[in-house]
Amino acid sequence: MKIALIAHDNKKTDLVQFATAYKNVFQKHELFATGTTGLRIMEATGLRITRLQSGPLGGDQEIGALIAKNEMDAVFFFRDPLTAQPHEPDITALLRLCDVYNIPLATNMGTAEILIHGLERGDFGWRTLVHEQKSKESK
Repeated sequence: MKIALIAHDNKKTDLVQFATAYKNVFQKHELFATGTTGLRIMEATGLRITRLQSGPLGGDQEIGALIAKNEMDAVFFFRDPLTAQPHEPDITALLRLCDVYNIPLATNMGTAEILIHGLERGDFGWRTLVHEQKSKESK
């Protein structure tokens, strides 16, 4: 599974702690993250992560493009709802794309806990069917 990890500045420490706690689950998947968030998680956990641009510099849009191509299977986006973000339209677009393409999205620790346990149990087999269908359509 391809998983995106994103966090606003005030939530980066939370996501790093979450990734550390569930390193054994995340290491079985292909990880993508926006700039600083990816670096901090890599430094704390040793996980391999494809780092994209920082969110305000286009990282949210890069992840959105992967979602639009159905190349992302889940998104962990620890958002800070109490701080205005200069790239709010990009964030809104990313959330909308998750809804359009039925991509599981956790925007807080509570939902992330449920999502990670589903990943651990193998509840995302339906995403394999999506990838197989896409492969058939491209032939």
